[in-house]
Amino acid sequence: MAISIDKHMALYQNALELRSQRASVLANNIANADTPGYKARDLDFQQMLRARMGETSELTPAATTHQRHFSTLPQGEALSGLKYRNPSQPAIDGNTVDGQTEKTAYARNSMEFQAAFRFLNGKVKSLLSAIRGE
Repeated sequence: MAISIDKHMALYQNALELRSQRASVLANNIANADTPGYKARDLDFQQMLRARMGETSELTPAATTHQRHFSTLPQGEALSGLKYRNPSQPAIDGNTVDGQTEKTAYARNSMEFQAAFRFLNGKVKSLLSAIRGE
């Protein structure tokens, strides 16, 4: 009976990749906290993980009846899972970044990255012990 290691570790691999992408987006928000007109963005982790694991089709665009019809999705944005964050108190200059919210989200994302990494490490150790026959 063959075991597919890719399938065995796909969840953790995808979670680590998405957590890394989300950290980049959150760091970008923090860096642009004082940029006038900057709109805070975030990655919908759950939606993107479900899409990568093939459990949902939420990210597929609506069907069009003619090749020249406009897409129902903004180019590249909704398919990548990147969304604008709704501000709790938008600034007068149009910036929607809340520094405390972004720093909290970044810290939580870092902890969840570490957790996924430890789970993946545990999977690797269990596979190695199975291979060794321990």
